[in-house]
Amino acid sequence: MESEDAGTTLLEPRALPNFVETDSIRDTTQRALTYLAVGFPVHLRGAAGTGKTTLAMHIAAKLGRPVVLVHGDDELSGSDLVGAEHGYYARKVVDNYIHTVYKSEEEVSPRWVDNRLTVAAREGYTLVYDEFSRSRPEANNVLLAVLQERLLDLQATGSDTNYVRVDPGFNAIFTSNPVDHAGVHSSQDALFDRMVTIDLSHFDSETETAITQARAQIGLAEASRIVALVGALRETKVGDVAPTVRSCIKLGRAVRLRKASVTAGDAAFRQICQDVLVSGSIRDGVGPVQALRETVDRLVIELCPDEPYGGADVARIALKRRSTGARSEQRAAKQRGVA
Repeated sequence: MESEDAGTTLLEPRALPNFVETDSIRDTTQRALTYLAVGFPVHLRGAAGTGKTTLAMHIAAKLGRPVVLVHGDDELSGSDLVGAEHGYYARKVVDNYIHTVYKSEEEVSPRWVDNRLTVAAREGYTLVYDEFSRSRPEANNVLLAVLQERLLDLQATGSDTNYVRVDPGFNAIFTSNPVDHAGVHSSQDALFDRMVTIDLSHFDSETETAITQARAQIGLAEASRIVALVGALRETKVGDVAPTVRSCIKLGRAVRLRKASVTAGDAAFRQICQDVLVSGSIRDGVGPVQALRETVDRLVIELCPDEPYGGADVARIALKRRSTGARSEQRAAKQRGVA
């Protein structure tokens, strides 16, 4: 649900649809809420597809306060966070009380409009700053005093008010990709020092299976096979980009729509795997395409046999995935000249 506050869109806290909460996610959520409760902003850092934004919104919903969402961008400036002058206020007074005397006064003054950070800090809302390191470091300088001294400095922005005292209910949750990702700036150490960073990696197989089942609306056995397949491909390290749970969801939704079976003998399923997993594992379309195609096809045959799948299939897939991962490590070691 959205509402408006002085031109700023607010998101009302509520449970996210189809949100999967496993022990792993509950643990991360509780850690984040602990740091926020003792006065420190939380920074969720991880590669694309590790659920940073979804988890940030989930944590924000737990706080029960309206949410102000900001997306980092290279073009973002300090005024985009704090506010700026937009247009003018015009005031005109006409005095004609005595009909033979006409008096007119006009006054024009700049109109100041608060932006998202100012609204969140003043009203005690929760700020979710998604991919904050995609903004230039100088644009984020205003955050230093907000997070440490709990003061928002408006002196350099042209506002009539020099400072805004941050409301005690204000909280901030940041997300970012590692600095080796394209378009990510290296943020100032002083900003990192003011927050607690929780590094996120790929979900465990239990969580990925639950997410895939919920988001793709498929059965447990199908989700387990898909997660095992994606996880095994991730462990081979053949492509430039490791597939994430998003690949699992793509596969699951396409399989459901096509009414395909998650088996090597289903031509539609094998083609979906090639489309989703090969292209998604190569950055800029340049890389070991043929090797990836062969690897995906081999893993589909190993992990998705034509035999009927059921509850026992889940344990068998987990065992086979571990052996597949071990063989992949051995091959990698031989290539490095270690074995």
